[in-house]
Amino acid sequence: MHDSAPAGTPGSAPRPPRAPVRPVHLSRAGFLRATAAAALTGGSLLRGPAHAAVGPLRVSKVADLTGPGLTTRFRMEATDLGVPVRTPDGRLLFVFGDTFEEARVGGGWWRSPVALYGRFGGPNRPVVWTGAVGGRHARQLWPYGHDNPEYSTVLPSDVITLGDTMYLHVMVNKGLGNVVRTEIRRSDDSGMTWVPTGAVFAPDLHDGMFQLLTWALGDDGHVYVLSTGFQRDKPVILHRVRPDQLTDPGAYEPWGRAPDGRWAWGNRPTPVLDGTFGELCLRMVDGRWLLTWFNQGDYRIEGLVAAHPTADLRTAHRRTLLRGTAWGSEDDGHVAQLYGGYVIPGSTLDDLHLSVSQWNTEAGWPYRVMQFRVRGLAS
Repeated sequence: MHDSAPAGTPGSAPRPPRAPVRPVHLSRAGFLRATAAAALTGGSLLRGPAHAAVGPLRVSKVADLTGPGLTTRFRMEATDLGVPVRTPDGRLLFVFGDTFEEARVGGGWWRSPVALYGRFGGPNRPVVWTGAVGGRHARQLWPYGHDNPEYSTVLPSDVITLGDTMYLHVMVNKGLGNVVRTEIRRSDDSGMTWVPTGAVFAPDLHDGMFQLLTWALGDDGHVYVLSTGFQRDKPVILHRVRPDQLTDPGAYEPWGRAPDGRWAWGNRPTPVLDGTFGELCLRMVDGRWLLTWFNQGDYRIEGLVAAHPTADLRTAHRRTLLRGTAWGSEDDGHVAQLYGGYVIPGSTLDDLHLSVSQWNTEAGWPYRVMQFRVRGLAS
């Protein structure tokens, strides 16, 4: 589970975490409460520049995508994330995190990651599920036991399709926020089976800023990779890699600023965005680079549009897409305990669809994925 920050009612004093939480070996709810403290007591460390609004965004919730009656037939009523990608055979595949059979966290048959196939329903219609990886029921993409002596769960970071092959980056965790390692798996059958590639990355690589990543193929033949930590207290760094070297950890070229102030490939990686970042999603949309992410410090999902990943992302066209709020105060543009925010294939900059997660850590439900529509981002 990737977790979000609860908020007090608008205008009320922030509610502090109920108890101190250690930074490692956290419970699922504990990880959320720990990361919530920063969001509720002062915002991000370094906020992006303010941009004059050039037109109002029109934000609406399309539908819940998971939950009772929606994904019951796959034995997965409780789940999160839903990282979408188009498969080599043209279908949509959504990869989910910690998943349970009943509509509550801990509700039996714990699996992660799992995946569903679907199709885009249209401009104002939800994604339609057409099947699951595993057959009738959504099964874990590869076998392992949860809460084993080495690690507790494996969570998806991002997935990419390159030709006829799909690659899935995952974080191996021993308690949320405590990454043991990250790995890349591959599929040559449109996501039905996944095998290890041998690509393993240490959790402290680049000062822990290469744990949670997102990637996309550019028209120049490189895959561009934006990454951060999984503790929601780190900025974002940039790498690039050739598609045929994606599974070679030594082939990733960092983008950084030299002591003379000049940026170049091969320098020590320098943050390209400051703040406290959660889930990331980098995609090429309408010939532009679109990044969406969960902004932990300001408790919202944001998006920016840039000409290239090496452009100055701090000054790029940037908008708030969804804001966090308290339970009981939600509307189309405000969601309690939100996180995620992944671009659904078929989106355009003027008609953007996102898979957004929500988890009520006090009650254990809702714990689900929803679809939101954002119009006017390119304005």
